[in-house]
Amino acid sequence: MTAIVTFRRIRDMTVEADPPPAAAEEPLAAGRASFWAAVAVFAGIVAVGFGLGRIQPSPPPVIVAAVAGVGATGAALLLLQRRRPLLGYAAAASAGITVIGGIASANPVWFAVCLVAGWCALVGGRRIGLTYWFAMMVLFTIEWTWVRPDPGWGAWMGGITLSLFGGLLLRHQFDLVAQLRAAQAGLAEKARAEERNRIARDLHDVIAHTLTVSLLHVMSARLAVEHDPADAARSLAEAERLGRESLDEVRTTVGMLREDGDMGRTAPPPGVDGLPTLVDRFRSAGTDVTFAVDGETGRLPATVGLALYRVLQEALTNVIKHAPGSPATVHLTVDAAEVRLSVHSMGPPGTGTGLGIINMRERAESLGGSCHAGPGDPGWLVRASFPLNGLRSGSLGGPHSGAEVAT
Repeated sequence: MTAIVTFRRIRDMTVEADPPPAAAEEPLAAGRASFWAAVAVFAGIVAVGFGLGRIQPSPPPVIVAAVAGVGATGAALLLLQRRRPLLGYAAAASAGITVIGGIASANPVWFAVCLVAGWCALVGGRRIGLTYWFAMMVLFTIEWTWVRPDPGWGAWMGGITLSLFGGLLLRHQFDLVAQLRAAQAGLAEKARAEERNRIARDLHDVIAHTLTVSLLHVMSARLAVEHDPADAARSLAEAERLGRESLDEVRTTVGMLREDGDMGRTAPPPGVDGLPTLVDRFRSAGTDVTFAVDGETGRLPATVGLALYRVLQEALTNVIKHAPGSPATVHLTVDAAEVRLSVHSMGPPGTGTGLGIINMRERAESLGGSCHAGPGDPGWLVRASFPLNGLRSGSLGGPHSGAEVAT
């Protein structure tokens, strides 16, 4: 029960973990200095256009031009702050620019219109940018064809079009960056969840195995304490040893949750070389287990060895829990393509939460293998297989070769 509670708490950590910060930020989240620099550039263009407009034919009254310049600069300030509605402030700024520029295409104040078009496309997106571009194209067309025929308006029409496409291109790049950041955050969160689930599986296997086997030793000691004190002492000593080993494994597993990765000196994880010791541990608790190995196990990768160890640990723990006293047969087969593990218990299957079977299946699937548990006619049969093609070889310790049978 304690193992199940611990397993669920670790899984809850995955669900309750704080979500990653939003990756999609507003484009050009400029600082205060950059903001005022942009305002100063716009105001400088308006000021230059205001001054040059005084020497052009038929300039607007000074007061009207000054008010238009101040209004255009104020609207641009609000536009740079991304205030809504963007088109409203863009229209106000453009109206002031039009008053200053008048009917002269040579006035550089029209460059401010190009800046507004690019900013609308960058901040507002395609719909707002195209709407503003269309309105200014209509204005320039009217100026060119009806008010004062001047080829210079064609240059400003090309300039505002380039500004529009430049703003849309930057907008697209910012959107791609936001999507990449969101994808990276999702992958990091998925990796954290998978790591926590793996640690939860390890805790479940370690704690469930230790409690089950230790309980058998304690029960044996309780029964033998009166007529065989020495045997009772041996059983209690074995239970104590299992408890210490379990504590070390739990400390190592929980240490993986540290963000700095500093877990100190920890023992290597168990592997295929620890299977005989694991079987002997269950035998010492009174379980009749037959263990057979066919093939060379020294070339198995460490990940496969750990998965085999945990699957066998969980399967034999279930034998003790659900079919106490029933014999079990363990058969490990290694060939060139895959490694197979079968655990056949002669006792009838019991009932439980099913977390152990889920853990075994997830371990196998994480390495591209499979694990099935069900009736074995008679008893209960657990079969796990792991592919070896494409996995890097790595010896986990003392290899077993040939056909080795422990009875």
